[in-house]
Amino acid sequence: MLALVSPALLVILALIVLPVGWLAWQSIYHDGFTLENYRRVFTEDVYWRSFALTFEISLAVTGIALLLGYPVAYLANSVPKGWSILILSLVVLPFWTSVLVRAYAWLVLLQRSGVINQLLRNLEWISEPLALVHNTFGTVVATVHILLPFMVLPLYATMQKIPNELMQAGASLGASPSLTFVRVFLPLSLPGVLAGCTMVFVLCLGFYITPELLGGGRTVMVSMLVSRNVELYNQFGAASAVAVVLLLSVLAIFVVVSRFISLDRALGQK
Repeated sequence: MLALVSPALLVILALIVLPVGWLAWQSIYHDGFTLENYRRVFTEDVYWRSFALTFEISLAVTGIALLLGYPVAYLANSVPKGWSILILSLVVLPFWTSVLVRAYAWLVLLQRSGVINQLLRNLEWISEPLALVHNTFGTVVATVHILLPFMVLPLYATMQKIPNELMQAGASLGASPSLTFVRVFLPLSLPGVLAGCTMVFVLCLGFYITPELLGGGRTVMVSMLVSRNVELYNQFGAASAVAVVLLLSVLAIFVVVSRFISLDRALGQK
């Protein structure tokens, strides 16, 4: 068995264990052992503000994606198979386009002379262009659009496993469709909710291109701190420390999630 799994173990060792180990070592070693990089992360305000903003944006994106994605997944689960395939195809269609291209598309739509502001001015709903980009709002909008499929697909996978007979049984006992949904369907779909929220939240924590373009330098997330420490200050140790803290935060999230649901179900594997 060890011989059979050794190729996979070598791949994991080469692509995950060694790079992460090198990252951790680089964060604590610079001409000798030092914790200066971690001291800066936990004591300087710029790091605290960036981590706080990153978690705030991730929570907002996760909540909005859930509100938008649950009805889409429920609709795809309720309609005939042909319509379901069409809905899911539209959901995954953005994957055919680069994240960078989609971020630039939102930049064109949301800028002061963009399509949305021009439409609102033509309708005479506003007199001056709205600041829809180069701020947190633009970052959240574009990030929700990019990560929404990661919410819809786990929800749909979970909903597909809910027997339709349970809904019929609720109706036969005199429950209204809304009551059957709240008492039967919604609780059974919670593993998909947790899986989708975990996926979207964790992915959003490490987003770089979208906040860099849509934030306009004002929305500094953790990934941008890593980039700036390397590109502007040539501080690989500081960048590694930030990356390690973010990695540990993600692992802590998975530990908390695993207390409520197994990781296999949270990742949509069961």
